Amino acid sequence: MQHDLTVFIVDDDPAVRDALGLLLGVRGYRTAVFSSAEAFLQGWQAAWNGCMLVDIRMSGMDGLTLQRELINRGCRMPVVIMSGHGDVSTARAAFKADAVDFLEKPFDDAKLIAAIDEALERARTNHSEQQRRSRSVNLLSELTPREREVMQLVVLGRHNRDIGPALGISVRTVEVHKARLMSKLGVDNVADLVRISMLEQEE
Repeated sequence: MQHDLTVFIVDDDPAVRDALGLLLGVRGYRTAVFSSAEAFLQGWQAAWNGCMLVDIRMSGMDGLTLQRELINRGCRMPVVIMSGHGDVSTARAAFKADAVDFLEKPFDDAKLIAAIDEALERARTNHSEQQRRSRSVNLLSELTPREREVMQLVVLGRHNRDIGPALGISVRTVEVHKARLMSKLGVDNVADLVRISMLEQEE
């Protein structure tokens, strides 16, 4: 099975990196290996898509710090944490930072594959959602100034009969603008219009 996303392996133990690369490679996973958190951050690109398999204890920056640093940079790549010294507090910290799974070394191959598959599925979902959001924001930029004024009042819950006088236009003109802007945005109800209008504020 060939996978379209990449598993980024970050571990300071070369034997572990080699073993994981081989294990995943023979199963069709695309991999990229890094010897430290710093090396990963130095090479990291926002366009990278996939999941991360990160050792929690490394010389220099540890796995949890790397996870938090990536979040600060706007990277939401799913992370599977590995540890040779698992304890409850460390596992709790990993999950609090939104890790997909916390695996104690040595771990079962099947459990590792299951965790990676879950992480990659989450990555696909995140990527699709980001693409949808980007398309919606682009569509918002195509609205005319008047259509934006109408939209802003519609999402505030104002009725057509109230929007007309507020903007100095007829109710019929409001209806035309509303129909056009909803057509441009590809929505057919006010709830979806509200959802899309909020995306621009989050950018």
